[in-house]
Amino acid sequence: MKQPITGYHKDNENHWVAQLACGHNQHVRHDPPWVNRPWVITPEGRASMRGGRAGLQKV
Repeated sequence: MKQPITGYHKDNENHWVAQLACGHNQHVRHDPPWVNRPWVITPEGRASMRGGRAGLQKV
């Protein structure tokens, strides 16, 4: 289920984590070639995705 991104923080390994409206967190790594999210690198890029939706997988 996709939820709006409400903020960001870094985890203990210095990876970016999106805080979602539902209260969950989702890693938003930029790790080419496997994961390509260049918007994670800059404050402006992260701000542009705020309010956008990130997906959570049901397990």
